Amino acid sequence: MTTTRQQDLWNYQPGPDTLGAKVLIITGAASGIGRALALATSRLGATVVLTDKTINGLEKVYDEIIAQDSAEPAIYPIDLSGATREDYQTMADTLAAEFGKVDGLVNNAGWIGSYVPFQHYDMKLYQEIMMVNLHAPFMLTQAMLPLLEKSDDPTVVFSTHAHDVAYAGAFGIAKAGLETMMKILADEYDTETPIRFNAVDTGVVDTQMRRLNFPGEDWSKNPKPESVIAPYLYFLSPDSRGISGINCRKNSD
Repeated sequence: MTTTRQQDLWNYQPGPDTLGAKVLIITGAASGIGRALALATSRLGATVVLTDKTINGLEKVYDEIIAQDSAEPAIYPIDLSGATREDYQTMADTLAAEFGKVDGLVNNAGWIGSYVPFQHYDMKLYQEIMMVNLHAPFMLTQAMLPLLEKSDDPTVVFSTHAHDVAYAGAFGIAKAGLETMMKILADEYDTETPIRFNAVDTGVVDTQMRRLNFPGEDWSKNPKPESVIAPYLYFLSPDSRGISGINCRKNSD
């Protein structure tokens, strides 16, 4: 995919029932990009499995989806910082019993933690950030592969973020690893099982996580989550069949 075509994806307009009958898992669905995606994909016909550690936040998004007359979503609370391989397998077993398949997975949840000089980085903080941003997506994706293989149009999308800057520490390292994970999977599934794996790097967005870590920033200048989800919708839709291994990147800090 050329750079020009990647930029075109930021203006992608899906059809009214593009995701009809699809079952999608969205992590970090209680706020930010995850919430915006949950609302948008529901409007396009998908049944969304909302995952996050914040139950109250998930319930609010659930109510918003019901209020827009979309298909009833499912709520599956999970704390990525402490979930084990067994927890993800239990989740897969639950979804298999309820839906029989998964058509799409969006590994969107993320956590910066804090900005710390490399020399003084706390190991407990390092391990927690790596767990949320890298190890959890690995385990969740691995657990869901058998259900994705049962779909007629399976797709996985990762939220990446180029952040190889001073003090980014574990967050920057984990996000770089997430892009590499996507490329490895895209290469492995290039032939036999047509699961496509892609990523989106939105750059700076006005999210709760951004505001928490940059309190002095003029947040009004940052794009809203709803304005950056078009590439996700493209990669989740049948329109992206045959496209895999792409990181659709906007300007990133």
